[in-house]
Amino acid sequence: MNDIIPCLGVIGVLAIIFGFLAFMRYMNYKETIALAEKGLTRPEKKTSSSKGLLRWGIVITALGLALSLGLYTMGFDSGENYPLHLGPWMLGGFVPLFLGLGLVLIHYLTEKDS
Repeated sequence: MNDIIPCLGVIGVLAIIFGFLAFMRYMNYKETIALAEKGLTRPEKKTSSSKGLLRWGIVITALGLALSLGLYTMGFDSGENYPLHLGPWMLGGFVPLFLGLGLVLIHYLTEKDS
């Protein structure tokens, strides 16, 4: 019975977040319809440079590296023998590390020659 309260709390938080996102999408839709009725169009958004990919890639890579270094010490405390003290807890650091490296790689592979 005590497990139902945290479950409802998580579901409630997710419902609020997704409800807000749905509301924002609906308001964006209504704004587009109102502009179309007046014969106007949405202003074109500036094309974002790929520098955003590089910035986010560096931030997420640094976060993943910090988590990996912090979680690595747990391997010495575990009673089981894992190779190089790398156990399943390292996924918490490796996932953002390699996600960030992928973003940096995407930035350099899709960079336009100017």
